[in-house]
Amino acid sequence: MASFLAMDLRQLNALVAVADHASFSAAARALHTVQSNVSTHVARLERELGVTLVNRSGGALTDEGEIVVERARRIQSELDALTDDVAAVRDEVSGSVNAGMIGSTARWLAPGVLNAMNDAHPKVNLVLHDAATSALAPLLAAGQVDLGVLALPIDDPDLVGEPLFEEESVLVAPNDHVLAKHKGALTITDLADHELLLLPKGTTFRDELDTVAESAGVELQTRAEVDGMRLVASMAFHGYAPAVVPASAAPAGILGDWSAMPVEGLPRRVVGLAHRKRALLSAPSRAFVAILAQVVASRASDQPGIHPSPELLTRIDSAH
Repeated sequence: MASFLAMDLRQLNALVAVADHASFSAAARALHTVQSNVSTHVARLERELGVTLVNRSGGALTDEGEIVVERARRIQSELDALTDDVAAVRDEVSGSVNAGMIGSTARWLAPGVLNAMNDAHPKVNLVLHDAATSALAPLLAAGQVDLGVLALPIDDPDLVGEPLFEEESVLVAPNDHVLAKHKGALTITDLADHELLLLPKGTTFRDELDTVAESAGVELQTRAEVDGMRLVASMAFHGYAPAVVPASAAPAGILGDWSAMPVEGLPRRVVGLAHRKRALLSAPSRAFVAILAQVVASRASDQPGIHPSPELLTRIDSAH
């Protein structure tokens, strides 16, 4: 225990900088110091822990180094939150929030959230990261983002999520494609004879499509797999191939030679807010959560096929 108490933040910060910049020299430049200082801090931390944290030949972290960096990031995040919470006691919410948001949702939700945060909490610096669910979940678990708006459920025991809204699925296809000329709502069987642009296997949305297809006794044909719902939709807009996407990925305001048609029998995608299970949200993060809930509840009705979750509406009611 004594060795752990001897650690200081300079040592942890030095190791995180080496991890972020992949070399001692680059870490020194980022920390505005000299390389010898970074090396000294990392070496002292290694002595106290009794392990090698950085492979000196290439600058890569060892397995033990990866574990220490993950914990160090969480410590940095908690210290930032401590400062922000103290400021909030004076009725002044200030500080920073790093939030991730999947691109298809950010398309309609981000402008309203940014405007509302700026109006209600002008001293909060909100940084939004656009990334797929598969990329956001590890960033959340590692403490590199505070909160994430992503597809649920999350297969990570260190993360917890609560639903924000559900959305129906539609097929986006070029107007000259045979599927675009289909009369009435489509079914998964109607799609089986055509190559589709799909998310990779292992993503929640794709796995649910495959489950429905298997139940119907058919198999979906893949033109290409792309990890990123917004990119999938954009490629479909430009005629690469038809794609099944959630309603928010194909908003009516985007013009082009394409059509969006409902597909019957598909489960709704659930989009929710996730954070680390053991993390205590800072005052700026709590302010972001409240604003996010309000904006979803007020703007979802303007987005066809999107339905606020009952849990979200209960949160809004209890807040008032």
